[in-house]
Parts: sequence; C-alpha cells; structure tokens
Amino acid sequence: MTEYTSSIKRFCSVYKSDKKQEMYLYIDRKAEFNSLPEGLLSLFGKPEHVLDLILTPEKSLARVDATKVLDEIQTNGFYLQMPPVKDDDILDLHPAPKDSLHG
Repeated sequence: MTEYTSSIKRFCSVYKSDKKQEMYLYIDRKAEFNSLPEGLLSLFGKPEHVLDLILTPEKSLARVDATKVLDEIQTNGFYLQMPPVKDDDILDLHPAPKDSLHG
C-alpha cells in the first residue's frame, strides 16, 4: 500500500466556508475538525467538503504556493485560504477625510 502523507506530499481535504465566499480550509485528510482551534471554526462556519487531493510541492494551486500550504498544515494542522482582496475593499479601509469639500 502506498503512503500518501509524508514530508513532501500530503493527502488533503479542502472545505469551503458557509460564512465567507472564496474562503477555503486545507487540512490533512485524516484530521478531525474538532481538533482545530475554536476561533478558526467560529470564523470559518460550517465546512462544506469540496475535494480531496494529494498535495506535493510541485502541485499548481490557483492562489497559493503548494509548499506554503504543506508547511502550514505541518506546523498548524491547517491552512486557511482567505478570499482575495478586491479593490473596493481596499478603498473602504481608507475612507476619504471629511472636510468642507468632502462632506
């Protein structure tokens, strides 16, 4: 039988959040959700299984380097992929100052 989890590859499960669009959680396939930090679970909400994959450093992922995901799972037991920041969100972080010209 082949082992799918080692220092260079890991059998992972990916879940999406029901609270925030485009937020994903990568965990080891054998991991239990109740072993994850409570704060993470309350932020993430109810997980919905998306897929399982064998993750290697060479694997191409859409928004993150696979090596980073592997390192985070090894260190923390999970990798949380946050939604991309949209330009409108950046503008909301730095509202224009209110003065006589700007109301």
